[in-house]
Amino acid sequence: MTCDEFSTRIVAMMQTLYRVSYTQLSQSCDRDEAVQECLYKVWKKHHQLKDERYMQTWVIRILINECHNIQRKRGRELLLNEVPERVTPSDADFELHDVLFSMDEKLRLPIVLHYIEGFSIGEIAKILRWPQGTVKSRMLRGRQKLKILLSEEVQLPCEI
Repeated sequence: MTCDEFSTRIVAMMQTLYRVSYTQLSQSCDRDEAVQECLYKVWKKHHQLKDERYMQTWVIRILINECHNIQRKRGRELLLNEVPERVTPSDADFELHDVLFSMDEKLRLPIVLHYIEGFSIGEIAKILRWPQGTVKSRMLRGRQKLKILLSEEVQLPCEI
């Protein structure tokens, strides 16, 4: 694969990379850093890619590892006693995002990769290095958890 072909494929993947990082990291600066670091590593080691068919899987795996590195780094930081309220343009825009982020990463990531990014169960298993059965069971548990969390969101107390 030539450098131009490689660059073209990476540019085509940018939206996917940012969406995957969005499911992993809550701060935009962390998402930008993860994608940048991923792209740097991918470019530096693109000659090591053995099969071009698996390029997207390879790049997403590198991105997920970078997100985990940032999470580990953030885990060593001190948190504020009071977190300022987030200003949102619309509650409906962020409802699903907030519900997804309330879930465990092991349940959230396969759901995002399958339903938002369109990967098959087999591709997700390769990306996450999990058996296909594990991907299926975590997706099932994730869907069940989403159903519970979203039904709790809908049941608001009535004011008279």
